[in-house]
Amino acid sequence: MAIVKQYHKDTNTTYVYESKSYWDAEKGQSRSKRRVIGKIDPDTGEIIPTGKRGRTKKAKPALPEEASAAGDSTLPSDPGREQILQMELMISSLKARVSELEDENRKYRQALDKASSLASRISAACQPLQPE
Repeated sequence: MAIVKQYHKDTNTTYVYESKSYWDAEKGQSRSKRRVIGKIDPDTGEIIPTGKRGRTKKAKPALPEEASAAGDSTLPSDPGREQILQMELMISSLKARVSELEDENRKYRQALDKASSLASRISAACQPLQPE
């Protein structure tokens, strides 16, 4: 799984997707399936969840006593499942943030390497010529 960012210039919004790659044997090439995680807040750079997972939960109706006593399998999922889904969303957004920070760190390292190289060149150029 990979985290993919895509900028939509018509809405001036960057969306974050979770992308899964798979092999399509029929077409003989790789394909990917994407699922939207959220969009990036331009001010803070944080991911704002969108879609069903990011929306506020509606109140669930009370369960009938007969169904709860019978252990009916058609009952809504337990609250633990909702917590798992929320944590998965949080993990995905944190992974995207880590990726952003790694990219930023890589850029700073390149700039530092260039500055160091330039400083050594300047230092070498300033050395007085030694008579032989």
